[in-house]
Amino acid sequence: MLKVVVCVSGGGTNLQHIIDGVADGTIRNTKITAVISNNEGAYALTRAEKAGIPGVVLSPKDYPDRAAFNEALLDKLEELSPDLIVLAGYLVRIPEAVVAAFPKKIINIHPSLIPSFCGKGYYGLKVHEAALARGVKVTGATVHYVDEDVDHGEIILQKAVNVQKGDTPEILQKRVMEQAEWIILPKAIDMIATGEI
Repeated sequence: MLKVVVCVSGGGTNLQHIIDGVADGTIRNTKITAVISNNEGAYALTRAEKAGIPGVVLSPKDYPDRAAFNEALLDKLEELSPDLIVLAGYLVRIPEAVVAAFPKKIINIHPSLIPSFCGKGYYGLKVHEAALARGVKVTGATVHYVDEDVDHGEIILQKAVNVQKGDTPEILQKRVMEQAEWIILPKAIDMIATGEI
């Protein structure tokens, strides 16, 4: 049984698709043991509670400095001892000490086809704004392992999504979630849980 901790910052739509995938058997051999958020008001925590999953709030604002937060995050993750950490819209940079403690055990979903529109400063709507400003015809999402650099680790899965005339960043964001993120993130977890990767 793959023990998974999901880290979130906002609404938790990707989290919901993971919860649903575990419940309906699309994601096999997996149990979500905790949800961690840096935002106590994140609706993702409500989703976790409704599914009977413990929620943990760990915010950098509650610590004297980033080093203290990083240490607290590492301590909590080591206490939870997950087989896999899933970053599902988690807007906190993962400290190097956490990456070192969980090598090839952290995955992230990014709303573009890496290496396009990724790295520092590219998150949320900013990714889709940049894609539209550049005039790309195809965008998508990427699931990748997390390493010391932002949006840099080995790619696991990607799915392309067409940009359509008249798209706004919000419309494109929704399409990328529906047609790519909500499909490939659960699939990647299932592949890891079943030993396919």
